[in-house]
Amino acid sequence: MPRPLGELEDAVMTRVWKWNRPVTVREVLEDLQQERSIAYTTVMTVLDNLHQKGWVRREAEGRAYRYEAVSTRAAYAAALMNDAWSQSDNPAAALVAFFGMMSDEQRQALRDAVRIVQGPDTAERHEEREGREARQEENPGSVADHGGR
Repeated sequence: MPRPLGELEDAVMTRVWKWNRPVTVREVLEDLQQERSIAYTTVMTVLDNLHQKGWVRREAEGRAYRYEAVSTRAAYAAALMNDAWSQSDNPAAALVAFFGMMSDEQRQALRDAVRIVQGPDTAERHEEREGREARQEENPGSVADHGGR
């Protein structure tokens, strides 16, 4: 599991992820300078460190490099969540607490993600089962309760 990015590493990676293409130190520097005073060598060092840590790959272009993200921001966030969850002595309780912190929009995004992971066949079978259970509750003792026998 990767260590969480530092504040400056995150600021640099945010640009690399956002642009989704190979970038130069100069491009990142110019964008960062809109928010803070920062030196070219600082950005170069951060990108070199990110390369050493495996966050970006680089390709020589003349005397400089172009840097590109190795994975997505979503994969990074997922790895952080997985690491935090796996460190819990009670993973179920940790999930319940986490879900309790979520907004309605986040809970809907979670439901959508579960449907995607389960795939269309699983979602259809789940809906069919829910429909059968609802019909059984409405008509207890019906033929459907006995598998059609």
